[in-house]
Parts: sequence; C-alpha cells; structure tokens
Amino acid sequence: MGTPLGAAPAAAGPDRVDPAVWRIGATLVVGALAVVFDTTVVSVALGDLATAFDAPLATVQWVSTGYLLAVFVTIPLAVWAQSRFGGRRLWIGALGGFLLGSVLSALAWNATSLIVFRVVQGLAGGIMMPLMATLLMQAAKGRHPGKVMAITTVPTALGPVLGPVLGGLVLHLADWRWMFFVNIPFCVVGGWLALRNLPDDRPEPGGPRVRLDVVGLLLLCPGVTALVYGLSRVEGSAGLTGATVLVPLLGGLALVGGFTVRSLTRPGGSLVDLRLLRHRAVASSATLLFLGGIALYGPMTLLPLYFQQVRGEDALGAGLLLVPQGAGALLARGLAGRYMDRVGPRRVAVAAFALVAVATVPFAFVTAGTGGTGGTPLMAALFVRGLALGAAMIAPMGAAYVGLRHREIPDAGVITRVAQQIGGSVGIAVLAVVLQHASLGAHGPGALADAFDRAFWWSVALTALAVPLCLLLPGRPRPPSPTGPARTGAVAGPRRPTV
Repeated sequence: MGTPLGAAPAAAGPDRVDPAVWRIGATLVVGALAVVFDTTVVSVALGDLATAFDAPLATVQWVSTGYLLAVFVTIPLAVWAQSRFGGRRLWIGALGGFLLGSVLSALAWNATSLIVFRVVQGLAGGIMMPLMATLLMQAAKGRHPGKVMAITTVPTALGPVLGPVLGGLVLHLADWRWMFFVNIPFCVVGGWLALRNLPDDRPEPGGPRVRLDVVGLLLLCPGVTALVYGLSRVEGSAGLTGATVLVPLLGGLALVGGFTVRSLTRPGGSLVDLRLLRHRAVASSATLLFLGGIALYGPMTLLPLYFQQVRGEDALGAGLLLVPQGAGALLARGLAGRYMDRVGPRRVAVAAFALVAVATVPFAFVTAGTGGTGGTPLMAALFVRGLALGAAMIAPMGAAYVGLRHREIPDAGVITRVAQQIGGSVGIAVLAVVLQHASLGAHGPGALADAFDRAFWWSVALTALAVPLCLLLPGRPRPPSPTGPARTGAVAGPRRPTV
C-alpha cells in the first residue's frame, strides 16, 4: 500500500529522496498525463469537430471553454475534499470521474452533448492537478522540494508540446472520438497504480468532521470562473472593453475580493486559507507562477498560430515544430530540481526567467520566410526556451512550500495552481488583443508576420517583469537539523475545523 505519510524514510539518506516518494510520483504522473494530454489534444481539433457536428465554430469552442471553466470550479474544493475523504480516495475518485467523462465524450452525438461531457472531465481534472503536488509534497514531508517539483512538472512539460502532435496524429489516422478513447489506458493504469502505491490516508473514524465552507465556496468558485470566462472572451469580443468581457471580469473580481477579505480576517475554516500569503515564500511564488503562466501559455498560443497562419503548416506540422521546446522542458526538470535543492530557488528562478525572455526575442524578428522546417535558429531558440521554462516553473512551485507545516501544504497547492492558471488566461488574453490590433488591415504573410513580432515583444516584456521579483524567493536552503525534522517536514495535527 506504500509508505504511510507519517513514516520516516527507511533507506533514504538526508540528501536522497525516499524511494517511496518516487513510486508515488510515478503513480500520479500516469493519471495526470490523461488530464494534460486531453486538454491540449482537443485544442487542435475544433475545426474537425465543427465539421463532424455541422455546428458553428463559436459553439464548438465551448468544448474547450466549458472544460476550462469546470476545472476552475473544483480547484478550490481540493483542500476540503482531501481533508474529508483522504488523498488516495479522492485521487482515485477524480480519476474515475475523468475516465467516465472521457468515455462519454467519445460517445457524444452532437456538440451540446460533447460540451456537457467535457464539463464532467473538467470537474475531475480540476481536483487532480493541485492534489498531485499536495500528495507528493506531503509524502516527501517538505524535503527536497526541487526534486519533488521536477516530478510534478512531467505532465505540464509533455502536454503542451506532445498534445498537439498526438492530436494531429489521431485526426490524421482515425476518427475524432479516439482523442478521448486514448485517455482510457492512462486512467485505468493510473487507478490500478494508485490502489497499490498511494498511502491510505483516510480520516480517522470518529474524528472531527471537516465542514465545507459554503459561503467561501459561493464566493471563490464562481469568482474565479467568471474571471477566466471574461478573459477567454477577449479574443472574440471588442477587446477588453466589450460587455461580454467587462461584466464577468468585474463580477469575478468582486467575488474573489470578497473571499479574500473574508479569508484574511476569519480565524479559521476558510475554503482556502489565504493567510498563507503572509509567508513571503508563498506570496512570491504565487506572483511568479502568475507571471510564469503568462510566459508559458501566451506564447504557446502564438507559436502554433504563427506556424499555421504565416508559414501555412497544418496542425500536425505545427505541433512537430514545437517538439524542441518540449524536449528542453523535459531535460530541464532534473537539472533545475537538483540545483534548486543545492543553491535555492532564488538563483534558479532569476536565471530561468531571464533566459525565457532572451530565448523569446528571436521570435520577435520572425518574417514570412523564417520558422519552417529549415528554421534551425528558431528551433534552437525553442529548445533553449523549453529548458528555461522548465526551470522557471519548478523553482517557484517548490519554493511555495518552504517553511510550511503538513496541514498547510494543500492550501499552498491550491493558491499556486490558481495563480498559474489565471496567469495563463491573462497571458492568452493580452497577447490575443495585441495580435488582434496589430493584424488589423494586415494583408499578406509579411504584414501578418509583423503583427506576430509585436505580440512576441509583449511576451518578452511580460516575462522580464518576473526577473526582479525572483529576488523575493527563498535563498540557499539551510542544512537539515541533526536533532530532528525541519518545520517543513513536521506532521501537524488534523486540519482546522470550520467555525
């Protein structure tokens, strides 16, 4: 059944990760790959889905938008649900829900049914992604955050790059329904591994029942969802000033602001404990992950559009051209995790964010004649950018848990996850507006390439903003105390009850 969370590592020394943590990490990665691949695979298939269902593209886009909004509904619930049901049962239940949503999506008979079934997938996926980091950090008891975070970034490194390639191959070789059928092996194998390897951490029978913060739920979940919905409408509306953008944005800000005030002033029992933002490590990590989301997801929207609209590549060709970035991100995981544990997240983050900005600069000079299969300099820049992005995400993710108790880890996981996802939505929205305005009146590939140049310069500037903020992250880690575990590894009592 795996090593219990409270047990000391049996064979791992102070500088080595407990083998049980690696086993748990591999188990979680298998299940998480289904979620991440599914998100990116569908993004390249909207045109095919519109043709298959004879539906307008504006309707079919809700296949992606509905999924994204459903994810944000359940992310804040991960903390309460883990306390109520236990991490292993929650993971297996969410994985089963994602499997159900995948099978139903593959059997959808029209656009409306597919949108509904994608929402089922999103509700399960929203629980799984923050829970993955929480379970790993709790299993490691706060030790080796760099190496542990390197495990959690495997899906996020693979998904945005290999997902479009997988989607292009599926659409080239088979029916669109196989985009959802391919999730079944990940879910089945991931569930079986979870039963074998995840520790049974269900709450003690007869112990205090953790009550759901209903008021916080009604403030935070709709608030975050409204923010993401408003940002997702930017590209198809009148910029940032359209009513379909401003109304949900302002409403979302009001709800999230109300939840923030309530959480910071309440003595305990909030849906997500925002008082953790008083820890400099949590606050600086959340800020950097917000900017990291901009640096990752914004250009990940621009790059395939450039290859398709300017260079004339199809979905599969554009996906293959992004493989060097994914290869760099994968290679960076082990290096960044090891150096973070050795020199601290601050130095790693400064170097990584600066290198992301520098490696994006070549794309600000693209023309209609560069970036194809012969564009070796751009492929090299993508590889370097992937290296830097991998390190830029690992450093603040690991730093967020420095100095936290066992019971505080789930709240920190939700805070950082929401910050990263909202940052991604902001990045996509801002760069979409820039590209939209820059391409007005543009005729021909050359003029369109100039519009992409301007959008990439914005991406460089937004990424560079993160570099000075990296100095707020924790520095070189202190050596472990010979007399006992550090505070990060302390196993605290049960989670606070709602008052």
